[in-house]
Amino acid sequence: MVQQIRQSWPQVRIILRADSGFCREPFMSWCEANGVDYVFGFARNERLRHIIEPQMQQAAALHRQTSQAARVFTEFAYQTNTSWSRPRRVVAKAEQIEGKENPRYLVTSRYLVTSLEPDNWPAQKLYQELYCARGDMENRIKEQYSLFAGRVSAATLRANQLRLYLSAAAYVLMSAFRRLGLSTTAWARAQCDTIRLQLLRIGAQVRITARRVWISIASGYPHWRTFAQIYQQLRC
Repeated sequence: MVQQIRQSWPQVRIILRADSGFCREPFMSWCEANGVDYVFGFARNERLRHIIEPQMQQAAALHRQTSQAARVFTEFAYQTNTSWSRPRRVVAKAEQIEGKENPRYLVTSRYLVTSLEPDNWPAQKLYQELYCARGDMENRIKEQYSLFAGRVSAATLRANQLRLYLSAAAYVLMSAFRRLGLSTTAWARAQCDTIRLQLLRIGAQVRITARRVWISIASGYPHWRTFAQIYQQLRC
C-alpha cells in the first residue's frame, strides 16, 4: 500500500496510527527504514508505571484540589529489555478520576510509542488530537455496519462489492444529513442507526404529483416539528 501511494504522491507524508497490537519491533523498524511515521498504542507494564509515578502523583494532587478529572502528560525515551533494537519516544498520560487511576481516555492504552517529533507533536496534542481520532474512526466504521455493510453473503465478489458500495453511499448521505440537517437538533451527534430508527423509519403517506412530492406524517408522530426544522435547514 505504501508503495502504491508513493507511486502517485512521492512526497506525501504517511503516518500509521494503530493500537498496541501493532507495536512490534519488525513493524516499527520497517517504518523507520522506509520513511513512514507511526503512532502506536503501547501496552502498560510495571516498568512504565514506575517511570510515570511523579506524573501520577501530580495528577492525584490536582484531583484533590479541583475534585475534577486530572490529566498530566509526559514523554521519555524508552527501550524494552530485549525486543526493541533502539530507544524510542514514548508518550504517557497520567490520569486521576474519582479517587482511582483511570487507564482509559478515549483510547485503549495510556502509553504511545511514536516516531513523530515533539516540536510539531507535543505529548498532549499527539495523544488527544492525533491518536484518539483512531477510536472515533472505528466508531464511523461501526456506523456503516448499522447500514447493512455486513450483508455480504452473495455468491459472487462483485455482488458483495456492490452491496458495500450502496452501504457506503447510504453512510455518506446520512453523514451529510446529520451535519447539515440535524446540526441544531437533539440528533446532531446521534449514531446513524439511531437516526434511522427514531427519525426516519416511520409510517407516512407519499403522494407524487407533477410539481411536488407530498409526505404526510401521522399527526401523532412526536418529532414532526423536527422535520419542519430539518427542512428549513436543508433549504438554506
